Amino acid sequence: MWFDESVFYQIYPLGFCGAERENDFGEVRHRFGKIEAEIPRLKELGVSAVLFNPLFESERHGYDTIDFYRVDRRLGTNEEFKELVKKFHENGIRVVLDGVFNHTGRGFAPFKEVREKRDGTDYRFWFNIDFYGNSAYNDGFNYENWEGHPELVKLRLDNWDLQKYLMDAVRFWIDEFDIDGLRLDVCYLLPPWFMELLRRTVNERKPDFYLVGEVIHCGNFQNNICPERLNSITNYECYKGMTSAFNSENLFEIEHSLTRLFSSLPWALYSGKRMLNFVDNHDVPRVYTALKEKRNLLNLYTLLFTMPGMPCIYYGSEFGAEGDKGDNDVHLRPCIDDLDKGAHAELVEHIKKLAHIRKSSRALAYGSYTKATLQNTNFSFVRECEGEKLIVAINIGAGDCTVRVEEAEGTDLLTGQVRNLNDIYLPSFTASIYRRN
Repeated sequence: MWFDESVFYQIYPLGFCGAERENDFGEVRHRFGKIEAEIPRLKELGVSAVLFNPLFESERHGYDTIDFYRVDRRLGTNEEFKELVKKFHENGIRVVLDGVFNHTGRGFAPFKEVREKRDGTDYRFWFNIDFYGNSAYNDGFNYENWEGHPELVKLRLDNWDLQKYLMDAVRFWIDEFDIDGLRLDVCYLLPPWFMELLRRTVNERKPDFYLVGEVIHCGNFQNNICPERLNSITNYECYKGMTSAFNSENLFEIEHSLTRLFSSLPWALYSGKRMLNFVDNHDVPRVYTALKEKRNLLNLYTLLFTMPGMPCIYYGSEFGAEGDKGDNDVHLRPCIDDLDKGAHAELVEHIKKLAHIRKSSRALAYGSYTKATLQNTNFSFVRECEGEKLIVAINIGAGDCTVRVEEAEGTDLLTGQVRNLNDIYLPSFTASIYRRN
């Protein structure tokens, strides 16, 4: 499928466009042009799919949706977003939106009606309401929320009317905007039958529609990556493992995860399945901030692009943007105009090269994973598919090393160098991607 071969680029639109932190519900601002202006650069970078975080009308950060049929007025209008998607498609870039189906904001019209009419409205069945309790907002009743956040009202997905409302909204997004996929927010809280309902709904419109679930703990989620439910899930295990392994100079940590998840061993959890990989996103510290040895930044992206699954770049991180989780994660979500696009030009060029290599390789998109060699500060692995064999070797240490894989000749796709794969020389803080000749 197209998504298996894609390089994703994640945009948090409210931050990217410099929108106000609070929605005043006043006049429409017209900011989608900031995103459109970046399309040529993204195409040159090698991006083939863009993943938007929430962009429908909300009260603050987007995950507190109040209108599933209207683009947030801090960004623009429905018609403007429709044109933006068209521009992406004209440049060969697919568009994936964030589907927030677990909860809404308190300003969601059905919940507002419950606050006004209490048990006098059938909308009370769209939520888990306790009319004998009270909320943090002194509503005179209590309700289930998302993980202790009373501003996020949990939806009661087993209600048929609510299901119809949400599926009609999804059909609207496909029919009106021509989107190509959805990221399912807090997918670990969505019941399997809801994923199946969503899959049937989107397949009616687009059989190749992409569904990726946000899953923090993925140990027991493998059964949900199947034709009836999801195409993929977010790879938080390897996100943590990559940065932690690089920072502790202990590559055994990330290699253990790669073998546990993707090898051909009988107990591997996701063998033959592909997860959405990342080194940072809108919820975690920027990779340049998190990585102790900055000289390993290119190595980290080399691993991101060559490990099993689809690589996803978080906007601005290709420039080495920094950011921690301070100020309610605002530091992680800056306006694109505030970033120095000229910083770390070597990283931008490296990502372009990695994207080109990945797009030209069936082994990287679909191939098996096998560990070849492993030391604390260097390791190598093999990706193989349909007769194509790639050997990836990475050295995160301050000293040079030699990696010995097999007695055969290969060409380094990063440098064009040809050498025997039983004698791969790696200077400090470098990596190679060899295609066996």
